[in-house]
This record gives sequence, structure tokens and C-alpha cells, in this order.
Amino acid sequence: MEATGQLSINASLYKSLRRLEAIRISDDGAIGSHSSLRQIANPITIFYLNNSLSLFHSLDCLFVTDYFTRTPRKLNAYRSFASVELFHFNVPEDTVVAVWNLITFKEQGGTFGDSCPDRNVTVYFRSGAPPVINPLQTHFPKDTIVPGSFAVTLTWTLPNRTTGVFNVTSPLPGDWFLAAHLPKDKGKISVKGLLEECQYLFQPQLIVQRLIGISVLYPGYFIDQMIPLHNRSVLYKVFIPNYISRVKVQLVDCNTKNKSGENCPVLLKIRSRAPPVHNSSAVDCRDNVPCELEVLLPSWEQWYYILVECSHGPGGTGFVMNLCDKLEPQCLPNVPQNPSDQGSLLTAEESITYLAPMADTNKCWPIRPTLRNELDTFSVHFYIFFGPNISIPPDRAAIFAINLMPVLDSGGVLNMELKLNLSSVRGENITIFGCLNHGMPLSLHDNTSVSCESESVSGFYLSINTTTNITKLRIPYPQTGTWYLSLRSLCATEHGFEMCTNVTAEVYLRSYLTPCINDCGTYGQCKLLRTNNYLYAACECKAGWDGWGCTDNTEAYSYGFQLLSTLLLCLSNLMFVPPVTIAIRSHYLLEASVYIFTMFFSTFYHACDQPGIVVFCIMEYDVLQFCDFLGSLMSVWVTVIAMARLKSIIKQVLYLLGAMALSMALQLDRHGLWNLLGPSLFALGIMAIAWTVRTIRRRRCYPPTWKRWVFFLFPGTTIATSAVALYAFVETEENYFYIHSIWHMLIAGSVGFLLPPRAKPDVKVTPLKRRRGCGYQLCVNEHEEMGLVDPAIITINSICTS
Repeated sequence: MEATGQLSINASLYKSLRRLEAIRISDDGAIGSHSSLRQIANPITIFYLNNSLSLFHSLDCLFVTDYFTRTPRKLNAYRSFASVELFHFNVPEDTVVAVWNLITFKEQGGTFGDSCPDRNVTVYFRSGAPPVINPLQTHFPKDTIVPGSFAVTLTWTLPNRTTGVFNVTSPLPGDWFLAAHLPKDKGKISVKGLLEECQYLFQPQLIVQRLIGISVLYPGYFIDQMIPLHNRSVLYKVFIPNYISRVKVQLVDCNTKNKSGENCPVLLKIRSRAPPVHNSSAVDCRDNVPCELEVLLPSWEQWYYILVECSHGPGGTGFVMNLCDKLEPQCLPNVPQNPSDQGSLLTAEESITYLAPMADTNKCWPIRPTLRNELDTFSVHFYIFFGPNISIPPDRAAIFAINLMPVLDSGGVLNMELKLNLSSVRGENITIFGCLNHGMPLSLHDNTSVSCESESVSGFYLSINTTTNITKLRIPYPQTGTWYLSLRSLCATEHGFEMCTNVTAEVYLRSYLTPCINDCGTYGQCKLLRTNNYLYAACECKAGWDGWGCTDNTEAYSYGFQLLSTLLLCLSNLMFVPPVTIAIRSHYLLEASVYIFTMFFSTFYHACDQPGIVVFCIMEYDVLQFCDFLGSLMSVWVTVIAMARLKSIIKQVLYLLGAMALSMALQLDRHGLWNLLGPSLFALGIMAIAWTVRTIRRRRCYPPTWKRWVFFLFPGTTIATSAVALYAFVETEENYFYIHSIWHMLIAGSVGFLLPPRAKPDVKVTPLKRRRGCGYQLCVNEHEEMGLVDPAIITINSICTS
């Protein structure tokens, strides 16, 4: 059975659902989404998709089901990220399940492509930013961080259509991106319109189920709670503001009805931004009395979800919950504190209560903001106040905040550069350790630990020392929000790293956002792409270079190969010299001028069209391409019209009309099949009519001599046909430079054979005697016609009678 994305619900709820139906427009406004709101009466809701069942236990909340879809788009074979199709979705908050229905179908000539070959479709998923993919296993540029992503490969189940399902339980809210592409092809260069191309279209659909009415907790208050009998879990959430260093959840006074003698039979879980899943931070309260779950260094300005789940089945368990969050007192002024050790609880009406921390000056970090200076799209510099040289004291960390705008900044590359001022270390063997984290800062301790990871936070590691005093870090497609860079100085000793004494290191810090890594280097082009209203940048490599920043030279063309291919494509046009000579000797001056035009612009167009560094452009690329295409088509046109041997005035009119018509056609579509085939067939039709009329009038075949057929027309036609066959069926990206060079030589050679010989002058015929008749002729003085006589003395010399 095909996946239809249906929602199977209790029949008793159908009428109430129909009354609550509403239409909601998806975030890009492409296609509407369907939303239904219902109070869960049955504790288990069955979600049916592709013969798979997902069970969601109700939490005494409202469930809302939303549908989102995107317009189908044609997929391309993968060459670089610029060739993928990117789709943007927005997952609402409090979502418990997200199901992507992936639909792929074939088309050929506007109909279903049943005869099209099966090609695997790969789809990548990532939350927060577009996925950084590497299907060709190329090398990434140095100092580049590759964020993780999910991948799904779709195989065909029907001749022309296939579907797939990707489920995410408790997905992170916000932006989700899908990237889809076909496998890399063989680089066949096909003539547009010659064959009906197989198209593979991809359409993703998103179905989300989210909760409404989740209970909100406030730190410092004891609340009595109970898991209902018909449920096995309850869900809460709490908002964690800035400068919180620890969150602790406590369960006390746990009791189980009708189950005496058993410890608290619940499982306590916590997770940031989304409801907990199987691998979230958890504690089994049966083995821990009192039951406590602590999260160090939580993400700031995020919702934390707390799940209390019965381990023995449906509920009936009561408990008292207490939530504490710990605020570092030195970060904000006038924060209520308790001088006693941790464990003391302060309570204030209409305010959040905090646990007082231990006296540790290294756990509070004065965060220095950065100034955002936007120069262009994805071109942003983050300036530090009183920077860019910053001082790192020996006794605490220096922390800087970099804020990336939502959606806008995730399509570029975040760059970080550090340089140690060697003169500031006073000869000490000092090392600067840095951690770049998203969501909250992670400070290094005074001991030898230099890890940028904790139980709930992971970041990116940087280091510089007196030996290697420069380091760089690049993050393509970074997640938006606030990034924190923590820098700490430690001195190397025989026993490891220790805190430096009286040494304040000076570091040059540069942070900026660019569209592509190093502007894609010498052998790449940075392209700004758009999907709906989302902008992103990607590199498109050339000359055999690959990779995210066009730095992988595994299959790159050498300089000698680039020079050879350029010379072949340019010098092969010299084959037009013999046709030009033949045309001039046969008094075909118009035709010779067209061949010279074609030879000139084809040479310099291919000199400018090279993918490597052996490039020479005498004018804009678009102008050279237009003139090259126009010259090629005009060469075919004038050669065939010349073969028709029309009257001079008719031939010149056809030449002019052909030039104007071909210019218009090339402006419409330069790569269309009929731009070449249409004028050729029309010219061949004119030639066939002219030859047929001459054959009928002379009552013998035209051209009359067998030598013309055998030694000129037949070889010329064979050469031209071979050239067209190579151009249409053999040419690929790998053999382009020599197949296209052969095309130049064959076309020029065919013109030399097909161009007709010089027309013989007509035999003079004795004029007939003029028949006498009536008439007159006004004779005017010849000097008057030349303007050499004064007009005042003009006279009529004579009146001549015939």
C-alpha cells in the first residue's frame, strides 16, 4: 500500500474533529496546511504512515496536528552543493513527533516516465541550518568543522513513483532543512531538445503533532503532582534565562497507591528545547533517594522539558517536585545571595529563587559583546570593543559573544582567527586554549583539562602557543543564535598545564561571516542561491577541482593539460582558413567574411570559456558566446544558400533575413536544438527547390557532373553528418576539449567540400534588332548631369526620336 500520510483516529472523535478543522498557511505560503485541534479522550493515539505505528501516550494536554508541504522541484545530479535542491521547514515548539513524507516521481515529456531508469535519491536532514554534505568523499578545506546531519536514500518501489518516511521523535523546534540530489552522472553533454529528458521530481511533506498546555514550572517552589491512573507519564517545562550555571530537579515524598513497600517507581528525564527522548539525561528514582537530576552548564534562554515517567506501567504515583537553578552572583548586580554552601535555598515572593554558589571566581564570566557590521549579503564583521587586540588575564577566562541573526546568517561561513602576540608572553611557555560553543559559554578549569565538552554542552576547540601562534576555524552553515568564545591562558610545566602567574597574554581576534570558504579559491566560483525566501551560498568548482571550498585537487587538471585543451579548442578554428581561401578564389566574398567572423569569435570564445587559469578574454563572456553561436549558425546558413545558386539579389536578401532571424532565436535560447536544426532545414529546403527547378528545366540531374557528386557533395555531407553525430551523442565533459576540437575541424572541412565552384559567366547573345515605334528621348548635356554647368544656361540640346 502506498504511503498516503493519513492520520488514523478514533471514530468517535471524527465529528468533533470536523467542527474544529481550520486552514493554516505554511511558512513559505506555497501550499496550505491542515490543522486539527482535539482533546485526547483515548490515552493512546495511533499515527499511521507507511504501515508503521507510532504510539504517543497522552499527557493530559491538547494535541495539534499540522501539515506542511512544498512545491515539487526537479532534482539534479550532484556536483557540488550548488546543484542540490534545498527545502526549508519550521517545526513548532512543543512538537512530540515530526514525520516527513518524501515523494519522488519521474516525468518524461510531460508524462509519467515509466521507461526512465531508476536513480537513487539521497535526502539529508539538519536542524538549525542547511546540512553540510560530502557524498563524493572529497577533502574539506583545512580548519573546517563539519556539522552532523541525517541521511535517507530512497529506492524505487513503483516504475514511476516512490515514497519514503523519516520520523523524528521530539524534534528540536525551529528551522529544519532538507537537501536532496541524484547521484553524480557521467557528465554527458546533450543537445537541448534532442531527446525527451527524464526528470526526477521531489516533494517533501511534513506532518507534526505538538502539545498544547504543558505545565510550566517556576524554580524554588515545591509542587504536589501525581501521574494520573490512565497515564504513565507527565511532562513539564521551565525557562532557563541567561547566566545560569546549573539546573537541579528534585523529587521528594514519592508515594505509590496500592503498591506499598516499593521505592519511587519513576524515571526522571530532562532535555533542552524539546521533550526528552530515550538518550536524554535521566535518573531512576528507585535507586536514588532523594531523587535528584542535575544539569551543569545548561543552554541559556531555552525551554527545558522535564518528563516524569512510571516504570511499572500506568500511573497512580504521587510526588513533590522542586526545581532549582543556580545563578552566578558576580555576573549580575543585586542578585540575592546566601553566603552558606550550596544546598541553601532562597525564596522571594514574585521572583525566582536561586541556589547560592560556592565562592569560585572562575565560574562567572564577564562576557564582552561584539559589534555587528554588515557589509553585504553573508559578509559581516564582528568587531570587539577596544579590540581587535585583547588581553587574557592569567586568573580568569575572557569570553566574547557573537550573535548570528535567525535564518539570515545560517547560509554562510563563520570564520574565527586567533593570533598570539609573542612579545606579550615574556618568554613563558604559554598556551591559549579556546572553546567556541553555541548557546552558552564553556570555561576551562585551572587543571589540565582542556576539553570543550561537558555533560550537556559540546563545542569546538582552538589553541595557540609560542610555536604555533596562528589558528583558524571555519564553520560552514552555522546555527543561528549566540556563539560564545572562551579564551584561557595556561602555562606548560613538567606536570602538565598550570595557571600562569603575572603573565597577561595579548591575542589578536578576528571573527567574521563570509558567503564561501576563501571565496572558493582560484578554481571555484561562489554562487548566491535562493530557495523560496531563504538565501545561502555554495561553491561551484571547475578544472577538475572538488570539495566544499574547491581545494581538493585529486582529479584536478594540471597546468599543461589546461594549456593543451585551450590550444586545441582555439587552434582547431584555423581549419576555416582553407574554406576562406576557396570562397575568396570563387568570388564568394560575403561567405568568406562570415567564415572569418566565425573563426575569430570561436577562437576567442573558447579562450575565454576555459575552466582553469589558462583563460584570455578580449571582451565580456556573454558577447563572445553570442557571436560564436551566431557565426556558427550563419556559416551553415550561407553555405547552404550558396549551394542553391540563387540570383544575387535574392541571395543577399536571404543572408540578411537569416542573420536577423538567427540573432532573435539565439537571444531566446542559445542552446535549443531548433536554433541549429531549424535554419539548416529551411536552407536545405530552399536548396532542394532550386535544384529541382533546375533539374526540370534542363531535363537532367543537377549538379550535372558525377565528379561533383562523388568528390565534393558526398564527402562534404559525410563529414558534416559525422560532426553533428559527435556533437550530439559523443561529447561529454571529460572529452569535451578534443571532441569539440574535432567538431571545429570537421565543420570547417565540410564547408570546403560543399561550397560550390565559381559560377561561369553567361555567353553573350547577339541583340535583336530594335523594333521601330513612336517615342522620344530627352537628351541632357552630360556636363549638366555632372553638375559642371551653371543652371541658368541649361538648355535642351535636342529631341531625339527613336
